[in-house]
Amino acid sequence: MNDISDNKWNAMSDDAISRQIGTFVRHHRIEQNKTQDALAKEAGISRSTLSLLERGETVTLATLIQVLRVLDLLHVIDAFTIVKQQSPLQLARAEKKKRQRVSSSKNTSKDTNDEIDW
Repeated sequence: MNDISDNKWNAMSDDAISRQIGTFVRHHRIEQNKTQDALAKEAGISRSTLSLLERGETVTLATLIQVLRVLDLLHVIDAFTIVKQQSPLQLARAEKKKRQRVSSSKNTSKDTNDEIDW
């Protein structure tokens, strides 16, 4: 399979990106020794829908997710994870607000010999 890490995704057309995704799916399907029929059945889609995906034609996002799940490739979606960044100033403020000590309870004189009525 072509290594596209050097490709500039922004320079690619939508159709080219769709074809690249289709090539990715086809490559991994064949690598896992699955036929289109078998993969489509496991993903709960028709073989023709899988064929459309592999050719880079229009399919739904749900279809792509189903296929990636069956191929055990959902990890590729990690690129869409949002990591919240905190500025050093915000981090320092949050640390300052954290409790620095433990205070004793004001109501510590509970009678431990009370009987419990059920």
